[in-house]
Amino acid sequence: MSSTETAPTRRTSPRARWTSTDIGLIAVFAALVAASTMIPGIPVGALGVPITLQTLTVVLTGLVLGGGRAFAAVGLYTLLGFAGLPIFSGGRSGLGILATPSAGYIIAFPLAAAVTGWLAAIVIRRTVKYRAVLLFAAAMISTIVLIHGLGVLGFMVNGKFDFAKAFLADLPYYPGDTIKNVLAAIIAVSLHKAFPDILVRRVK
Repeated sequence: MSSTETAPTRRTSPRARWTSTDIGLIAVFAALVAASTMIPGIPVGALGVPITLQTLTVVLTGLVLGGGRAFAAVGLYTLLGFAGLPIFSGGRSGLGILATPSAGYIIAFPLAAAVTGWLAAIVIRRTVKYRAVLLFAAAMISTIVLIHGLGVLGFMVNGKFDFAKAFLADLPYYPGDTIKNVLAAIIAVSLHKAFPDILVRRVK
């Protein structure tokens, strides 16, 4: 090695394939989302759609696992609920939930986890400072655009609300989701510090 050469720096690379550890993480986080429904929700508004901890665990799954594995984990949870396991809020299950005002939120969960995870991977690969703030921003983007966006659509389709009424019905969920996203970002930063390879692989 010449005097002008330097030692290679550590870099990150995307995971090319899932390992048994990845499969285990997908199962664990699917179970975590399901377990979050065991805590009773707080019904809000005329349609009674409850405030639950699901959004916290859905967003946390994305922030920790990244887009693909988060989509798989929350998608697995959703499919098991559709198949009949009572793991939706209030112990509900089955395809009948797609006819309720909650349908938009349920459909949004895997998509929000995937988008949150995709944004989180960018944050983890490219930043060191202000990660908690950036992860919170990633969570809020997917929460507002997907969870609340599809939630409003669910109110309009199944609740027969016009857009203005559906938008107002969705507003009470914003304060709680903001707090949950703050908590999710803080927890995610701690997990990434403890397990640096959980989202991206370090390559020497």
